[in-house]
Amino acid sequence: MPDRSGRFPVGSGFSIVGGGVGGLVVARRLAAAGARVTVFEASDRLGGTVARHEVAGIGLDAAAESFAVRGGVVAALLGELGLQDDIVAPAPGPAWLQPMEGDAVPLPATALLGIPADPQAADVVRVVGREAAQSAAALDALPVGPVPATLGALVRSRYGDAMVDRLVAPVVHGVHSQYPDELPVARAHPGLTDAVLEAGSLGGAVSRLRAAAPPGAAVAGIRGGVNRIVPALAADFARLGGEVRLSTRVDDPTRLAGTVIVAAPGIGAPAAPGRRIDLVTLVVEQDELDAAPRGTGLLVAAGAPVGARALTHATAKWDWLRVAAAGRHVVRLSYDATPADPVAAARADAEALLGVRLPTVVGAAHVSWVRPGAASIPPRGLAVVGETVAGSGLAGIVAHAERTAAELLAR
Repeated sequence: MPDRSGRFPVGSGFSIVGGGVGGLVVARRLAAAGARVTVFEASDRLGGTVARHEVAGIGLDAAAESFAVRGGVVAALLGELGLQDDIVAPAPGPAWLQPMEGDAVPLPATALLGIPADPQAADVVRVVGREAAQSAAALDALPVGPVPATLGALVRSRYGDAMVDRLVAPVVHGVHSQYPDELPVARAHPGLTDAVLEAGSLGGAVSRLRAAAPPGAAVAGIRGGVNRIVPALAADFARLGGEVRLSTRVDDPTRLAGTVIVAAPGIGAPAAPGRRIDLVTLVVEQDELDAAPRGTGLLVAAGAPVGARALTHATAKWDWLRVAAAGRHVVRLSYDATPADPVAAARADAEALLGVRLPTVVGAAHVSWVRPGAASIPPRGLAVVGETVAGSGLAGIVAHAERTAAELLAR
């Protein structure tokens, strides 16, 4: 237990199993309070899926390239780590959607996770069709009952199936790597349930939440890549006296000394199977991409004639990367099912989605990881941090790890 100064007596110890961002955040916070903290990481590096790789000589994020700005938790952490001046906003302008059929279109402007404030707006009708838009408006005019538990069930009940399948699903899948029918409303947006009940409609709830959101982009990045957060956390943890043991697998965390925090998937048997994600990065030379014909990228509806579920035109999205690429273009495509030839498939899909031929590919990389399912109760009630309990995305993982550290310090 900490003393009255908030610091732990010499000898108090914590063992953290897993050196991803969640584990590093809670470890750093505990070490800052004077606790003796050891992080056990099974692989030979820290950071988990937040990693760096080089493609055609350009240093890039191998997975996440941005974080949600909601709550300000990631920005606050970056400030503590001395990276506040390197927080950058993406280029303005809409993302695009590749519908099930037809040409790509810009995503509707007034939407939350693809849920439009006005289901009959012209840019919504262009995606879902007039009949589906009119049906959605009629459904949302009905009295509000109990709010369903999942986002998909909520939107289907208020806007109908077409709105979910044609518009909301590709957006939610692109953001959360889950389909709306799998995603709890509270995880999608913690204020959405109350907003629906207060507004008496889904459209009204979206309008309220959008009006209350701070101006500016909903996501941000770090100049040089989001992966820079990992060495910064590790260095500060070491400065605070923390210990890291790499290439050290822990099968039974209950046998470790001190208070144990689990920050690695697979311990405590996830309640749901993991989801494999494949990311293919292409570095190409093509002057036609200078005009960013599909903005910063596209989300892809299920049933569209490509295998990719999303494409990011990274050099159109991030100015620092455009400068680093020196006239080349970086395009990232993600897949739920691994293509037989990932690079060839990504090139063909990129040409189809961007509407531009890509004859000169100067570099490519293919990485994959498993996004873990939700955690069940861990062994003997051990604390758990990371993606299995906080969901995907740095904002949720960092916020949950900070809360967990505060609870442990308060006990």
